[in-house]
Amino acid sequence: MPSRSLELLVGFFVSLGIAAVFVLTFRVASLDSVGDSGSSYRITAKFENTGSLARGASVKMSGVRIGRVRDIGIDPETFQAVVTMEIDGARNNIPADSNLKILTAGLLGEQYVGVEAGGDPEPLKDGSVVTFTQSALVLENLIGQMLTSFTQKEPKAAQPAEPAAAAPAP
Repeated sequence: MPSRSLELLVGFFVSLGIAAVFVLTFRVASLDSVGDSGSSYRITAKFENTGSLARGASVKMSGVRIGRVRDIGIDPETFQAVVTMEIDGARNNIPADSNLKILTAGLLGEQYVGVEAGGDPEPLKDGSVVTFTQSALVLENLIGQMLTSFTQKEPKAAQPAEPAAAAPAP
C-alpha cells in the first residue's frame, strides 16, 4: 500500500497548489475583499485626465488602502472623466474638503487614487462629490514638453544696425 499513500500525498500537494494559485489570483486582481460584507459608501470626483487609472484600482490615504475605483466615465457636459469610488464604511470620518490625486506606484507602475485629508469637520458621505482633484501626470506629455523646450531656438539678441552710408551730394 505504499503506492496508495504516495497518491494521497501527491493529491494533497496538488490541491494545496491549486488553492495557492486561487488565492494569488484574487490578490493580483485586487479582489482581496471578496466575500467581505462590510458597509461602504460611494463618492465621485471629476478629473481632466485619468491616465491609465482602471476599475478596481486602489484608493489610498497615507499609503493605506481605504477603497476601490468602481467606475470611470465621461461627463457629457464638461467632457471630464468622472471617477466613482467605493470607500470602506469604517473610514467614515474623511473630511469633505479632502484632495484627490491620481498617483503612480513606482516609475511605470499602476495608478491609484491618493486622498489627502482636508480640514473640514463635515465628513464625506454616500453620494458626495469631491471638488478638489489633481489629474494624472502623463509621462508622455512631460517628455513631449521637455523635448519641445530643448528644441525651441532662443531668440537672437538684437544686433546693432550698421551705420548708413553717406548719401552722395547732388
